[in-house]
Amino acid sequence: MSKKILIIGATGLLGKPVAEHFNNSDYEVRLLVRNIEKANKIFGSGFEKIPGNVTDKESLDLAVKDCSAVYVSLSGEVEQTGVENVVKAAKGKNIERIAYISGTSVAEENTWYPMIKRKYLAERAIIKSGIPYTIFRPAWFMESLQNFVRDGKAFVFGHQRKPYHFVAAEDYARMVVNAFSDERARNKIFYIHGPEGILFAEAVRRYVEALHPELRKVNVLPHWMANMIAVLSKNQEMRWGNDFMKYYAKVGDLGDPTEANEILGAPKITLDEWLEKKKSAV
Repeated sequence: MSKKILIIGATGLLGKPVAEHFNNSDYEVRLLVRNIEKANKIFGSGFEKIPGNVTDKESLDLAVKDCSAVYVSLSGEVEQTGVENVVKAAKGKNIERIAYISGTSVAEENTWYPMIKRKYLAERAIIKSGIPYTIFRPAWFMESLQNFVRDGKAFVFGHQRKPYHFVAAEDYARMVVNAFSDERARNKIFYIHGPEGILFAEAVRRYVEALHPELRKVNVLPHWMANMIAVLSKNQEMRWGNDFMKYYAKVGDLGDPTEANEILGAPKITLDEWLEKKKSAV
């Protein structure tokens, strides 16, 4: 009898490839989704879906029933409390592994930044639960580059002087599935770094050159200017993005990916290879 995994956050940009990779593994896949219609458009009929969310105890209890594993991919204000609720629902349910996507710069010394504090406390809840766990701390995803082309313009915030080890979501999803079939991944925190370090502006430039050749340049906005534009235009997303880039310029990629590479298989997809796949799919 195959095991069943509950995936929370499957309709997100990073949850979807994980769900699809698990669907090609020995696991049966169950998705907890807020919007069944949206989930059906994304996944079709090939996945079991339960309506609900991480703030609803009843739907969480139903979702974890008969599952042997849980994978959590959340973001935003609900991330910490959502993970804590998942842990409560998983206790006493014969869950053999709970996994969670965190971030490469998550560390106690960086909890002064609100998003990192939420992720750090979410990690603590999982670790203290007594349920076997695997926590992933990936670097920036190549898929995030699309967020830096808006309204016919390409831009970055600040002069990022540290290299980013971009990861393809496809590589990451493969590593997640591998973790669930390898006992060496039990009770581990893995740093996931892509195969090469690239300055952020260079990564955006390559993205634009490959997928938006109509754009002539990548605009580098100083943090003060980006913040001013965000305030005047009441663009909260831009303000958050600028703040996070300022934070990340200070801390950079943390951790050593050696153990993750040895146990889970190192990421192999380079940015140029990923861009070629994207161009072919257009």
